[in-house]
Amino acid sequence: MTPEALDLDTALRPRLPSPLRQVEDERFTRHGVRLLLKRDDLIHPDLPGNKWRKLAPNLEAAEGRPLLTFGGAYSNHLRATAAAGRLLGFGTIGVVRGDELATRPLNPSLSQCAADGMRLLFVDRAVYRRKDDPHVRAQIAERAAQALGVSPADLYVVPEGGSNVHAVRGCVALGEELHGLADVVAVACGTGGTLAGLAAGLAPGQRAIGFPVLKGGFLAEEIQRLQQESFGGPAGDWSLDERFHFGGYARTPPRLHAFADDFEARHGLPVERVYVAKMLSGLTALAADGAFAPGTTLAAVVTGRP
Repeated sequence: MTPEALDLDTALRPRLPSPLRQVEDERFTRHGVRLLLKRDDLIHPDLPGNKWRKLAPNLEAAEGRPLLTFGGAYSNHLRATAAAGRLLGFGTIGVVRGDELATRPLNPSLSQCAADGMRLLFVDRAVYRRKDDPHVRAQIAERAAQALGVSPADLYVVPEGGSNVHAVRGCVALGEELHGLADVVAVACGTGGTLAGLAAGLAPGQRAIGFPVLKGGFLAEEIQRLQQESFGGPAGDWSLDERFHFGGYARTPPRLHAFADDFEARHGLPVERVYVAKMLSGLTALAADGAFAPGTTLAAVVTGRP
């Protein structure tokens, strides 16, 4: 695939800008707060939400080269990357955390990756934690290149979760699509790239709230680093609320499911649990605490589907 042939809008037909839907929810309206849902999950059936916004600029930068990336056994990023490879006709290899998974039946997420043509490379968890070390990364790339029958130099590497300079700049459009439409924009955060770009794209007077789905308190520093690399310094008004991870990544206790079931019943919207439900739960709690002044319009970014 040549750079000239890579027309993502023509090949993939994304729905942009993504729809914006107002929902009537008395938990917000009783406080004078208006709730909008930014339906990024409707951008593309195989590359929904922030996966499209983060992957598309990386696919353009890759110019058809085989793509090497990283993720856990249930990674949305791996699934989206595999789907992009199938749709656009380039090779993909996913480095999966946990070499013990190599001898087990593939779960539905990894099965879909394999069905879309992604080569899966399972690595020891200790090695995976060191994947950003240049020496370790080179060893992983060598194994991946051998699996694809190419040179390591031919691979285009995307980090875990897809968050790099290209991805952050790709998410700027999300903020720009909300100019004049919301006072506060909320998004769930994994690696921080979406919030870093979203905040940069908002207009003066607008602010963004990120709800980390991992515990640990490391994300603010990572977002600052991403903005420094992408824009040369801080960009936009953003903050994090670390209280709504519900125990950590992929932890979905019964009370979270109960909240999501109730939201689905109220609004007829399937709610993804690992990211979206935690963000909506956080917003509901903040509204109840009076964190938003009467007259505030909130936009909650729906980044994925169940």
